[in-house]
Amino acid sequence: MGWGGGRVLRDRNVVIYLSGVIISVFGTSAMSLAAGVWTKSLTESDSLAALTTFCVWAPILFGPLIGTLADRVHRRPLLIWSNVGMAVVLLPLLTVHSSEQIWILFAVLTVYGISSVLMDAAESALVAAAVPTSLRGDFNGLRMTVNESMKLVAPLLGALLFVHLGGRAVALLDAATFVLAAAAFAFIRVSEPAPHPTKDQRFSVQVAEGTRYLRRHPALRRLVLAGAATMGVAGLNAASVYAVVDSGLQRPPAFAGVLYAVQGAGSVLIGLFAGALLRRMPESVFAAAGIMLFALGVALRVTPSMPVVLLASAMIGAGLPCVLIAALTAVQRESPDHLLGRVAATANTLLYAPNAIALAAGAGLLALVDHRVLLIIAAIAAAIAAVTSLPGKRARIRTTVPAPAEAARTEDQGAEGTEAR
Repeated sequence: MGWGGGRVLRDRNVVIYLSGVIISVFGTSAMSLAAGVWTKSLTESDSLAALTTFCVWAPILFGPLIGTLADRVHRRPLLIWSNVGMAVVLLPLLTVHSSEQIWILFAVLTVYGISSVLMDAAESALVAAAVPTSLRGDFNGLRMTVNESMKLVAPLLGALLFVHLGGRAVALLDAATFVLAAAAFAFIRVSEPAPHPTKDQRFSVQVAEGTRYLRRHPALRRLVLAGAATMGVAGLNAASVYAVVDSGLQRPPAFAGVLYAVQGAGSVLIGLFAGALLRRMPESVFAAAGIMLFALGVALRVTPSMPVVLLASAMIGAGLPCVLIAALTAVQRESPDHLLGRVAATANTLLYAPNAIALAAGAGLLALVDHRVLLIIAAIAAAIAAVTSLPGKRARIRTTVPAPAEAARTEDQGAEGTEAR
């Protein structure tokens, strides 16, 4: 019942996989900031600089479509060649010297976003094949810790590299990290089930299967929808950061970096202990507790006190990832292998798209209402999401005592997975 990170890290596949994630996330985080700075320096346009982020995030809206590709082939080779392909795709950035070639940067970033959605779906499926069910919570928590740790370090290093050597140097660094990530996936040893035959199905039907499965699975649907609502609230909260710093704390805009750093530290901490907590409580309870902690943190940001706002940032950082870790772990456990790529990609679309939409909406609302009002409304919405993420009495009975047919089907799937390995 204790911390399972040590057991996870004794697994050869996990160590290699996390090494690849560290390398890949470092390059991606460095490039994400450098792309905006690069665009701004060439065009002097704030709107075009903001468009770099949109290019990377827009493909997530097509998650169910892109995720279908991850279910049609073996996932490990897909990850290897996708990383190699991205290293090649980044090379045209070496030709960008002026604002006239900025379209090349936008085109590359769009492909970047598509590959991210595809690789996230394939990685979720590969984890389900390589990591035991009892340790997936620990693994997903450690992956969150790795992601957040790199986000604290890599953007700063990417910015420094850009200042001294320019955008092309950052592009080469990112390309190198993709090659190293491909090498890491090449060393993973896993026996994957053969891709499910789909010859008799139209591609549009295959795309819809992931959405249909998620809609018909009450526990997954509840978790993902609660996560979507929470991420939407997180967008409103993020839009209010500079108002909190300026109007609330009377600090310069750059102080927002301190709040983000504290928030990132909270995410790193919860990632280390997520697996142990998930073994002590159901995923729905873990998610609800995290969302409620996040809601309290958002509400505390209305207080014009430095210690309170710093505490609130840590609470937000620790609370927000809980529903994401819980949802991803549940998707990996409850989804059949032949649908896992599509279900994971659909879940990611539902989880992350509201954040981008709410971020834009929050920016507009701040021109109409006081940031404290927006934060209180956001906190109330998050608290409601926390309550709705918990199953009702009938749902708890149904998940505790599965029907005989469902139990038999689960046993059959487990036997098939054992034979595949």
